[in-house]
Amino acid sequence: MSDTFVIVGGDAAGMSAASKAKRENPEMDVIVFEKGEWVSYAACGMPYYVKGAVENLSDLVTVTPEQFRDERDIDLRTGHEVVEINPGAETVTVEGGSERVEQSYDHLLVGTGATAVEPPFDGLGLDGVFTIHDLPEAEAIEDYVTEYSPDSAAIVGGGYVGIEMAEALSERGLDVSLYETLPHVLQPFGDTLADVVEEHLQTQGVDLHLDTAVSGFDGREAVEHVVLEDNAHAADIAIVGVGVTPNTGLAAQAGIELGDTGAIATDEYGRTNYENVYAAGDCAEARHVVTGEPAHVPLALTANRAGRAIGQTVTGDPEPVGGTAGTAIVKAFELGAARTGIVDEERARAVGFDPVSVSISAPSRAHYYPDGEELTVTLLADCESELVLGGTVVGREGAKRIDTIAMALTAGLTVSELRDSDLAYAPPFSPVWDPVLTAAKVLDGKLGES
Repeated sequence: MSDTFVIVGGDAAGMSAASKAKRENPEMDVIVFEKGEWVSYAACGMPYYVKGAVENLSDLVTVTPEQFRDERDIDLRTGHEVVEINPGAETVTVEGGSERVEQSYDHLLVGTGATAVEPPFDGLGLDGVFTIHDLPEAEAIEDYVTEYSPDSAAIVGGGYVGIEMAEALSERGLDVSLYETLPHVLQPFGDTLADVVEEHLQTQGVDLHLDTAVSGFDGREAVEHVVLEDNAHAADIAIVGVGVTPNTGLAAQAGIELGDTGAIATDEYGRTNYENVYAAGDCAEARHVVTGEPAHVPLALTANRAGRAIGQTVTGDPEPVGGTAGTAIVKAFELGAARTGIVDEERARAVGFDPVSVSISAPSRAHYYPDGEELTVTLLADCESELVLGGTVVGREGAKRIDTIAMALTAGLTVSELRDSDLAYAPPFSPVWDPVLTAAKVLDGKLGES
């Protein structure tokens, strides 16, 4: 009798695990329960759908439910919600339609994802107030903009979602105001990068309100104002993008342990405290490659990679889920902004390093080659070990150079080893000394002085 692999959640981690397990062992029974109707979709593409750069919402779907069922022989059951996990009996309780059934498993993956945080704001229930974390929410925003033609938008939160939605709604012709309680947007990216992005947002017409707390929204039936501590600003639509929280309620009720981050605690193979129960994706922790400590970094590649590894492990050939450096990149109008690892000295000291950092600006191409742009690179290292700890890159082109720094973190390179990396050179693509190498060269000199 073949093993049964049950998966709770049909997005990145869950469907990657299902597909890998079925490829490795076609005889395994792979059952996926997804409470919604959409699976395997690119949530990161939703702002570009609202913007109009992606024509159809269905374009964001990587593999359709029918393809999973018919081409990959995966028993995918959409519209089915797992409401209870019983690790002792190795069963899950599932509700779908009018049915409530018990499903046994030999291996279980919890891939319940995360949910957009809804602060305790007044007026969250008004028409025109949205979060954006799944495809139905993206569709609702697009429908609202199309039907009501709002003139002004309030974006609450200066993270990825806030920046991308500011661009999307500006492109749709709205006057956009962005509100952030912290002194800078993109807080995990560091102050140097944030300064560059903030200046650019203002040149694009975004009205920035930093160090500004929002208390809610008001209006008769639809939103009319965003309410601050001492006044209110007009807004015909509002997007609340203040972060996400892992969906761990189902796991916690089953006695599956949570880590200090609030996400599900896992080992290097994605295993929880229960035998044959795994967790991956936005609901689970991952090991940080710089600190070695558990971290909760809800990013697409982390989820896909962990799910794929677990899909192989359950077929009898264990594969580690891999670590995370928190590598991320965001488009802010004409700028690319990227980060990886530890990007500020205060955080580095908090986890036991003696940090030193540099920020340099250099052209993205040879100085004589047309259309080059200034690129700002910040690099951080540990003074004692000289290991690279992290960095940021921001500019109109070339922000994907962050991948070079991310590889240095994964490989455990010192600053001098990064400096001596043999990167490609040609005038249309970079100077002889790539900006990342230049930053490493300057930082190596600073380390020598300390």
